[in-house]
Amino acid sequence: MGLQDGPDTGVAPLASGSTVHGPDEPIPSPVGRLGEIGAPAGSQNAGFGCLGRRAGKAALTILRFVAKDTEKLIRQLSLISFLMAQGRPVSALEIKREVEGYSDMNDDAFARRFYADRAELESLGIQLGIEKPGEGFFEAELYSLPPENFYLDPIEFSDNELASLSTALSLLTDGGFAYAEPLRLALQQVAWGHPNPLSEGERAPVEMAMTASAGGRELSQRLSKIETAISRRKTIEFTYYTMERDETEKRKVDPFHLVFRGGQFYLIGYSHERDAVRVFRLSRIQGKVGYATKAEHDFSPPEDFDRRDYGQRADWQLGEIKDTAKIFVRGRIAWLIERDFGAYGELRAAKKSDGAPGKGSIFETDYASPRELISWVFRWRRNASVLGPGELRGEEERRLTLLRDRHREDFDLAETVERPLREATRRTRSNGRGEAAIRPERFARLVTLAGLLIESAKRGERLGVADLRNRLELTQDELQEDIDLLNVVNFGGGTYVLYAEIQGDEVEVDSEPYGDNFARPARLLPLEAKALIAAIDLFGNHLPQGGLQSAREKIVGALGHDPSEEGLEIASGGGGDIEVARAVNEAIAARHVLAIQYYKENEDQFTKRSVEPYRLENGREGWYVESYDLTKDGVRHFKLDRIKEATVTEDAFEPRPEVEEIAGVEGWMTDGEVPTAQVARVWVSPDRARWLREERTVVEELADGAVVVELPYAGTSWLVREILRGAGDLVVLEPEDARAAIAAEVAG
Repeated sequence: MGLQDGPDTGVAPLASGSTVHGPDEPIPSPVGRLGEIGAPAGSQNAGFGCLGRRAGKAALTILRFVAKDTEKLIRQLSLISFLMAQGRPVSALEIKREVEGYSDMNDDAFARRFYADRAELESLGIQLGIEKPGEGFFEAELYSLPPENFYLDPIEFSDNELASLSTALSLLTDGGFAYAEPLRLALQQVAWGHPNPLSEGERAPVEMAMTASAGGRELSQRLSKIETAISRRKTIEFTYYTMERDETEKRKVDPFHLVFRGGQFYLIGYSHERDAVRVFRLSRIQGKVGYATKAEHDFSPPEDFDRRDYGQRADWQLGEIKDTAKIFVRGRIAWLIERDFGAYGELRAAKKSDGAPGKGSIFETDYASPRELISWVFRWRRNASVLGPGELRGEEERRLTLLRDRHREDFDLAETVERPLREATRRTRSNGRGEAAIRPERFARLVTLAGLLIESAKRGERLGVADLRNRLELTQDELQEDIDLLNVVNFGGGTYVLYAEIQGDEVEVDSEPYGDNFARPARLLPLEAKALIAAIDLFGNHLPQGGLQSAREKIVGALGHDPSEEGLEIASGGGGDIEVARAVNEAIAARHVLAIQYYKENEDQFTKRSVEPYRLENGREGWYVESYDLTKDGVRHFKLDRIKEATVTEDAFEPRPEVEEIAGVEGWMTDGEVPTAQVARVWVSPDRARWLREERTVVEELADGAVVVELPYAGTSWLVREILRGAGDLVVLEPEDARAAIAAEVAG
């Protein structure tokens, strides 16, 4: 088989006479060849005497028949080392002759492997330079690796920025961030030359209940497979449960983008069955996710697809836009709507022609789901109402009538057909804490390890095995395997990049490393870059050091692009005003009383409070400040985006030991349920029963498809708001006082 039968590699035919290997036959192991021949005569290894013999023995200790993935990594790392060491364009013939892993291949095998290695390096963000001969000339193509295509530009971080990055990693690792492992590697690359960002520092007064964890094992496996498919542009197949239609179907999807919002991961991709872009919630994918083909790449994302558009939409805008709504908003909450929801529409002063029912503003917003928009309007009670279009206003009236009618005394239930066990395990949520789902590319780990080893050799220091394992999240065996692999990576003629050995609790590295190509931080791979920016976006402006956003700008500048546009986006939510967050962190650090003006959404009241703030905590509905309320003489959580103003006073306070004991209510921030003596029995309509099964404890299944769920609540005003947000699909059955409160709220 000639080169013309393989992929369009652009590699000219080489010398003939090599043994021909079929496409499915294994290529002879480069490690086995190296182990047999040791260090070539005249090479630098041979010149080191005892060290050369040690290197030869080390190579021999690695399994002679290694896995194909290991062979590939040796080739790719050796290729990078060779091109960087040459510092000039080289031909394919030179690469085949000099680079570890290629020389024993015949021409066809080399063409295939070299093409595949170049394509994979490109997918990792490492672009080889190619010089094509001019028209009419027959010279072979020349290949090079410009330094700017491999190295990361140095980033000058301030102490605050480094501290905030270190704090972010610590908090997210503890909380099971799905991308924690690539995040660790990314931080070590961008903080090169600075103090170790992984070292333990002072514990920040921040608690993360929402860490973008994948949750259980099945969800972790799906997320990992989809993440890989996005980066490699692979079409995937899976079984999906569609909530709207209550149907389970096989789906074939080109995955474009992942979004984390509201405690869940969502996949945005092109559905072959629907011939359109669709959104898939990962927790509704059933079984395994598989590749549709064995091809290297299956698709290219359309140029007109804006990934960020899906992460930056309101809940009522997910789907095909139907129309633009005109919502009346009373002046008392206009500031809040503009600050927290202004990105989803436009807020303007009401005009006489708008037909507004009073003084206030008009919020105009596009919508795809009338029900979701009406649910949002109802949460503001009498402070918001639909003015148009007519069809939407009619739907609002219909649902308000449902709320009134279903909270009358004569509301009848269908017959109970099943009573699920109360102790039945609830459906796993993807926002729970769990082990990291996404393993970093081993290529990135090896490059980082090589840099650490070479740097230690230059300083004449030994690295502790425990420290390396901690920094790279490796087992003892994995560390040994990585060091063994790096020991056989070379940049031509048997000249090795480094030599290292584990000796007891330390790693000894030759004090005169043979190559320094990995002595500078490499560019972040796409996965590392996504993990780093996603971690920053999870925190927003809420860390006390206050350096995350400026660090983000520097990182994006060094990368030359924003990774949140390329596969993973963290949707912002419930962050509140930046100045309020800054004041809260200042008061926590100084242990000074904080004076706040707070909007109690449940009671539709403004109140002034003096509080002792202890920490910030994120939950399903946003960020909260955990405090001791001097006004109410008790522990309270204040939602950050409901604080209109915050002022740090001169009054200092001593931390109360009892606050730490009772402040964190286990599971509340994650589950949205506070353990309490009050539990409401709530009827859920057949139309919404499927959704509530995912979120609440079902205690009765009814003959008409409706269900009855238990809803814990701390106060009647909160329960009223939740039922209003149900837009007529939720009805309180018990207790009677809560049912009466809702009837009074919607009367007239």
